Amino acid sequence: MKEFKLDHQPKINTGFKVPDDYFDTLEKAVQNKIASRQTPVFKLFTKKKWIIAVAAIFVIALSIPIFNQIKTSASSLDQAHVEVYLAEQCDLYEEDIVDLLDDEKIEKIELELNINPSELEEALLTNSNVEEYLIN
Repeated sequence: MKEFKLDHQPKINTGFKVPDDYFDTLEKAVQNKIASRQTPVFKLFTKKKWIIAVAAIFVIALSIPIFNQIKTSASSLDQAHVEVYLAEQCDLYEEDIVDLLDDEKIEKIELELNINPSELEEALLTNSNVEEYLIN
């Protein structure tokens, strides 16, 4: 392969020419363009302050009920939903609860059943599935 030297080969003309004294006058030309252009000024506080204030109050008044509805719908759980969840999704059985309780805690648990004998007898007579409860 031939050795290529930039100094010995004829140079190719690019076709671009810089005008005479271009770089000397460039700074002045840019400064003149910057000085002649005026930037638009927008005032933040105009005579229509009350329109902006009314719009802000209107937006706040509309957003408060929406925010409250989102907040309450996410946190409102009624007792029925909790019972259904515990009945269907809970994997905790009575044996697990008994294993977690100590003898002291079991003694603290007191069930006070104030059952009237006549009400008990009436409930047993009216309920047709008494035999299922007695067998289990």
